[in-house]
Amino acid sequence: MAASSNSSLSGSSVSSDAEEYQPPIWKSYLYQLQQEAPRPKRIICPGEVENRPKYYGREFHGIISREKADELLGGVEGAYILRESQRQPGCYTLALRFGNQTLNYRLFYDGKHFVGEKRFESIHDLVTDGLITLYIETKASEYISKMTTNPIYEHIGYATLLREKVSRRLSRSKNESRKASVTNEEHTPVEKISSLVRRAALTHNDNHFNYEKTHNFKVHTFRGPHWCEYCANFMWGLIAQGVRCSDCGLNVHKQCSKHVPNDCQPDLKRIKKVYCCDLTTLVKAHNTQRPMVVDICIREIEARDGEKADISANIYPDINIITGALKLYFRDLPIPVITYDTYSKFIEAAKISNADERLEAVHEVLMLLPPAHYETLRYLMIHLKKVTMNEKDNFMNAENLGIVFGPTLMRPPEDSTLTTLHDMRYQKLIVQILIENEDVLF
Repeated sequence: MAASSNSSLSGSSVSSDAEEYQPPIWKSYLYQLQQEAPRPKRIICPGEVENRPKYYGREFHGIISREKADELLGGVEGAYILRESQRQPGCYTLALRFGNQTLNYRLFYDGKHFVGEKRFESIHDLVTDGLITLYIETKASEYISKMTTNPIYEHIGYATLLREKVSRRLSRSKNESRKASVTNEEHTPVEKISSLVRRAALTHNDNHFNYEKTHNFKVHTFRGPHWCEYCANFMWGLIAQGVRCSDCGLNVHKQCSKHVPNDCQPDLKRIKKVYCCDLTTLVKAHNTQRPMVVDICIREIEARDGEKADISANIYPDINIITGALKLYFRDLPIPVITYDTYSKFIEAAKISNADERLEAVHEVLMLLPPAHYETLRYLMIHLKKVTMNEKDNFMNAENLGIVFGPTLMRPPEDSTLTTLHDMRYQKLIVQILIENEDVLF
């Protein structure tokens, strides 16, 4: 990641925050240490070794003792050999010279070489990465332990990196939310911006629903030097140097990821699908109150004049196709509308015999849902309540709708057919209660 001091802004309206932007000062101490780390020095076996594994090269010395390996390394920093264990034939060891001593590591191969979590294409890369890690952790252990204590993230945040040209447009739209923990503030939205700038720009967007969302961090290999966007320190090593949020692109050390706030603002460029996408991720990426597919389908079901022509009555005269698309969306969610975390609490609430106590228990669990899930469920229940008002025509009362939507909106965390069958009547009852008491519960 290169820190550029020259960032161009397009558009006539530029906020004072952008004008006062100062690039962060990347902390290069760990980068300098990586440059100083010992380089690998392969000690080649002078003769051909019988039964040498095909995935090892001339650094393999066959069955030799630890003492012999130490002798072959000759006290040279970064020198290494591979050997077969005398005590456990068929088991292989990397003998590496570092810090004036010989270190021995059990070596494995499954298509790639590894001694720990990281897997490498070659022994040379494995040793290079190992020497970098050993050197930095030896020289800077105290420094590393304190990296997260004064992060740039808290002081500068997403407004620190203007890695792309920023384009601005005015937007004025009015949206309402009911008990959904959302925020509407006036500001100009920003397009084509990096993961870091995106949050700061959209926080004040007048069409922005400030749902809290955790980052979706996954181990990542960075090509070229990269710095942590939380602590500003260099991300050392050859591969898997840190983690990247798959939804917004935030790059941080693995240890720093534990301290990053739940403020992920997904980037539309990274969200490739609508169905099978996490609900909160989708609404934050599209900057909407609820999933757009839910709004469109429900509006079309209620009054065949939906905003999207491709699901209008002219194209899909059978309303069951639209209702099927709506149910499929809910069924394909990786985390159901009624989340796995709250599932058991809802089931327990459904088992309460006293109606008033049961209703109160359901209300308490509703408050535990993530805001985007709560708002989506609220909107759906308002719609289903309207459906029941036309029971004479559609033959759908709250109980019938509970049977249809119960397994769609809530699923047990464990994939157990027995649990699902046992809980079906409670799933039905929960949805029935939500529909019948929509005006009270929401």
